[in-house]
Amino acid sequence: MRILVVEDEPSLRRQLRTGLEQAGYAVDAAGDGEEGHYLGANESYDAVVLDLGLPGLDGLTVLDRWRREGRTMPVLVLTARDSWADKVAGLDAGADDYLAKPFQTEELVARLRALIRRAAGKATSELLAGGVRLDGRSGRVTLHGEPVKMTAQEFKLLSYLMHHKGKVVSRTELIEHIYDQDFDRDSNTIEVFITRIRKKLGADLIQTTRGLGYSLNDQI
Repeated sequence: MRILVVEDEPSLRRQLRTGLEQAGYAVDAAGDGEEGHYLGANESYDAVVLDLGLPGLDGLTVLDRWRREGRTMPVLVLTARDSWADKVAGLDAGADDYLAKPFQTEELVARLRALIRRAAGKATSELLAGGVRLDGRSGRVTLHGEPVKMTAQEFKLLSYLMHHKGKVVSRTELIEHIYDQDFDRDSNTIEVFITRIRKKLGADLIQTTRGLGYSLNDQI
């Protein structure tokens, strides 16, 4: 899953990036509203962490523009302003959740997990596909109850496919959502990880639709 962080304070931006990467997310970061708006309008994100008090273009304006442009990714608004009016303004502009500073990174990560889960129509942190169970909170994968060791990138790829079970996901979409913007998009690592996951969880778990992409087989 790929997250955009738009935060002007450098130390907090680094803290958020580190915490989210440790939680298994690919992270892009922007330090002002103009850059944040551009990335959110032109790249694909599973969720955004957006500070309201940004220099230049403020967070509410950025969020309002995204929504007017048809961008529907979940947005978690951050602000040092803790009044009810600021909360209402953020939510009315299209925010999906609100977190006032100071906060614990663990709470922010948990809120993002919930936003991504709801956006995918999932009620819990556990995702199922046949005999495969993936727990987004603990980072564990089991096959018929037995734990399976996965690398971080294998877990990210499998998690994205399981969040979009029933859909054929293109290679381009996988790259856009499990890597940050600096990744070499001509790389064949997606195919390598698909092969590794099939070896660990069964050759029939991930199906290839030629010319279109990959989907999960829920009947294994």
